[in-house]
Amino acid sequence: MTKAVPVIGDAERRARLGWRQLLVPSVRAARVEDVADAVVGLHATDAATVYLSACARLAEPSVAEVDRALYEDVTLVKLLSMRRTIFAVTEGFAPYVSSGAARAIALKERSTLLKHLREHAEGWDEARLAATEREVLAALARRGEATTGELAEDVPQLRESMVMAAGKPYEARQSVGSRLLRLLASDGRVRRCRPRGSWLSSSYPWALVPQWPDVPVREAKAEVVRRWLAAYGPGTVEDVKWWTGWTLGEVRRALADVGALEVALADGSAGLVLPGDAGPVAAPEPWAALLPALDPAVMGWRGRDWYLRPGDVPALFDRAGNAGPTVWWCGEVVGGWAQRADGELVWRLFRDVGVEAERAVVVAAERLAAWLGPVRVTPRFRTPLERELVAGA
Repeated sequence: MTKAVPVIGDAERRARLGWRQLLVPSVRAARVEDVADAVVGLHATDAATVYLSACARLAEPSVAEVDRALYEDVTLVKLLSMRRTIFAVTEGFAPYVSSGAARAIALKERSTLLKHLREHAEGWDEARLAATEREVLAALARRGEATTGELAEDVPQLRESMVMAAGKPYEARQSVGSRLLRLLASDGRVRRCRPRGSWLSSSYPWALVPQWPDVPVREAKAEVVRRWLAAYGPGTVEDVKWWTGWTLGEVRRALADVGALEVALADGSAGLVLPGDAGPVAAPEPWAALLPALDPAVMGWRGRDWYLRPGDVPALFDRAGNAGPTVWWCGEVVGGWAQRADGELVWRLFRDVGVEAERAVVVAAERLAAWLGPVRVTPRFRTPLERELVAGA
């Protein structure tokens, strides 16, 4: 007799999202490291997202708490990793992310930079690039931390530039220094320190990173997938492939290594969970959240119909697929929000969600406004609805 495949419906997936993404108020975390592990990694392409995503899940939202982990204890590390996105991950998880995702990207970054140097700059080859890297690392060891400009005082090669698309309307000049430091960060050799400015600033110095334990690639990929299934499961093979940016073969191997089990999803597709995770979960108390652009909850799956209506996607995403700020109610995206120049938080709900939900959204907005204070946040990737709300449309 064929064993029946467990079914996990949309309502249960939304319940799991609330519990496991720490969006249900009763399970909010005390420390930002717990938040980062709960969502596998905090999106960090936009500096603001790390803080907004973390504080939405902290029992006591605090910029200082995020700063502590990023810049004082250095228990959160930013890595260019899954699908070429910058994630802030815990130091315990960083060796797996480095080996399973970041290292391969760093190899491609190195090859691309070397190609561009040969084609668009003078006198560069592999030996000169390697020598310059050694000089940069030695300069950082002496200084402790330094900006790219400060490092260029010690390593003049960093001041050189590459002229890309010369003679064309979109000609651009790229700094060797900025590209090389980004490469060293991808390689897990340097990290971003506290910005020179507010926590929204993208102007920051660099510092050396202690080298992590060397984890075998296959083991590392399995650990990344295990954590993803624990936080986001059930998900499809396509979800895992999209989120990681790996090949289908790599994804299937990692899923087999963690013993992923098949379940049936509401739309009839096959989902995957960790062993022992196919059973039902309790429905959480009602919850609302205002989550930032690129939040892990909205960017966690390729297939989003169970928490986001397809008709709402054009308003909430830019053309490159970057999500803008979203309003959530009990595991569904029900609207979007923005902050105007005067600091006012404004939002638009896409449908009638009822009085309880509307009141909960107001409370969530008040909570966000209280810890933001005078800070003004503009997403790096702006979306149609966010622009409309800021303009008062």
